[in-house]
Amino acid sequence: MPIRSSSSFAFTQKQSASNKTPRQINRNLVFNLIRARQPLSRADLARVSGLQRSTVSLIVEELIREKWILEGTTGRLPRGRRPTFLELNHQRGVIALDIHPSQTTVAVTDLGGRIVAQNVVDLPHDPGKVIQPIVHAIRKLIAAHSDKSFDGIGISLPGRPDPALQKLIFAPNLNWPVLSIKSRIERATGLRVEMDNVANACALSEVWFGDSDGMHDLVVVNVSEGIGTGIFANGRLLRGANGMAGEFGHVQLEMEGPLCGCGGRGCWETVASNRAGLRYYHELNGNSGEQTPQNFTALVKLAQNGDEKAIKALEKMSTFLGRGLRMIASALAPSEIIIVGDFTAAWYLFGPLVEAELKKNSLSRSPKLRPSFEGNTARLRSAVALVMNEGLI
Repeated sequence: MPIRSSSSFAFTQKQSASNKTPRQINRNLVFNLIRARQPLSRADLARVSGLQRSTVSLIVEELIREKWILEGTTGRLPRGRRPTFLELNHQRGVIALDIHPSQTTVAVTDLGGRIVAQNVVDLPHDPGKVIQPIVHAIRKLIAAHSDKSFDGIGISLPGRPDPALQKLIFAPNLNWPVLSIKSRIERATGLRVEMDNVANACALSEVWFGDSDGMHDLVVVNVSEGIGTGIFANGRLLRGANGMAGEFGHVQLEMEGPLCGCGGRGCWETVASNRAGLRYYHELNGNSGEQTPQNFTALVKLAQNGDEKAIKALEKMSTFLGRGLRMIASALAPSEIIIVGDFTAAWYLFGPLVEAELKKNSLSRSPKLRPSFEGNTARLRSAVALVMNEGLI
């Protein structure tokens, strides 16, 4: 059954609040610590949070009363009262959608972002018939997990909706009315729906689920059919006018490069995206008659198995990816750049090449560069972060 709670969790730095800071921040801190370190006792919560035990107890009782967390097993100590450990309420969940132009992945997750089940929906070519199979897949998953209460549905989009979600301002790789999916799903399920650009959502996810502490500026680069970037600075997402901040994928890198979906030529995503990697492979393969990979995942597997053409194709893609990252590093000087997408599966092969290109002619100290620790689940977990971080957006 749906849960409609007036209380939500916004991102908070890993510091407790002063007396002048809203109590909500301390509540967020306690919840995040339980999520990240569960099972955790009240005494341990007070120790790692720096909050008074009385403050921790009040917040914990509130979270238990609202069914965000549960009391679980009891521990053993040499003497004194046996502690009761706290953990997330795993009967509450989130529906996560990862939308691509030709397919959508629908998943059930718990509040900690653990994926419980997922299905891939191949989308019809007719734009007018795209939404119905997605709605059907959501309802099917909800019915299959009737033991769970869902807090909402998060959707990561390969496009830029305006902040009020009234229209899709920029989505060169989509040809169907994606914004109408919000109202259709809300009517079909009765659940709250949160949507955002996938790179923005992945930036939130890195703060919510990842290794970033939220106190340092970071940029997430989503490498997929195109390239999108999400910028987290000064403790918030950087959105810009009409939500268009971060479209580095459409900055021109090659004057006579391939035609881009935005109408330009030689944009970063035309030379460094998954589509570019596949194009490089087809160019190398020519008319040899050899079977070619049908998707980027297959191309990565060929490279991992030592296929020379696949390796050369991904090396070229890596070089252009690194050049674009150098542009981001020079423009924004973030502390960290995180790469998201199927490309990260082969990071051990091509990551050093990307990093070497990033560091060429660097104007200042290069940011830390790493692949997302979530692997190919990053986009799904980012959709969970949209629901859980409602107060941040």
